Amino acid sequence: MSQNASVSTLTAEEVIKARHSVRQYKPNVKIPENTLNEILELAALAPSSWNIQHWRFLVIQEQAQKDLVKGIAYGQQQVSDASVVVVILGDLEANLTGHQIYGEAVDAGHLKPEIRDTLVGQIDGAYKNEQVARDEANKNAGLAAMQLMLAAKAKGYDTVAMGGFDKNRLVEALKIPSRYIPVMMIPIGEAATPARPTARLSLDQLVINESF
Repeated sequence: MSQNASVSTLTAEEVIKARHSVRQYKPNVKIPENTLNEILELAALAPSSWNIQHWRFLVIQEQAQKDLVKGIAYGQQQVSDASVVVVILGDLEANLTGHQIYGEAVDAGHLKPEIRDTLVGQIDGAYKNEQVARDEANKNAGLAAMQLMLAAKAKGYDTVAMGGFDKNRLVEALKIPSRYIPVMMIPIGEAATPARPTARLSLDQLVINESF
């Protein structure tokens, strides 16, 4: 029996505590399409600035494609062995999505046109600054990436967040349009060996109350 088949329903707290970074996966494990779509749909419920959903999920399942990406990820074996590799992309032109979202809200009668115009104007104004666009792409795609990992764990699968890959080579190899930037790579699958224990800083080291 695969590990995900034996996973009972976990609370949100249990999922957070159970998620660990796994770097060794059982090869040849297939995640059912409906389960993978559920994971992606849950990830897409992450919050985002102006609700313009700066993330895109580039999903890699074919073995030859995973092996190609493994080379771009400096030979890290988990990329080849995981069931799926999701490249989290950040949208540098997410303001265009704002036009779509707020236009549809007006068409549905949920928003007044003048409010739409104000919001779209604010978004377009912010996106004239290239650094703002890049910061927003990274920040909001990161929120979706974390939600993806928690969703996968809730469905019985393990993950690891990877930043160790050649972004320029990945863009070229996967023909990623200039509108999008690779933020991180997340293998998803069944652990071949348990994640190693990791220490966490105590709250007295992490929390600053009111001011430094």
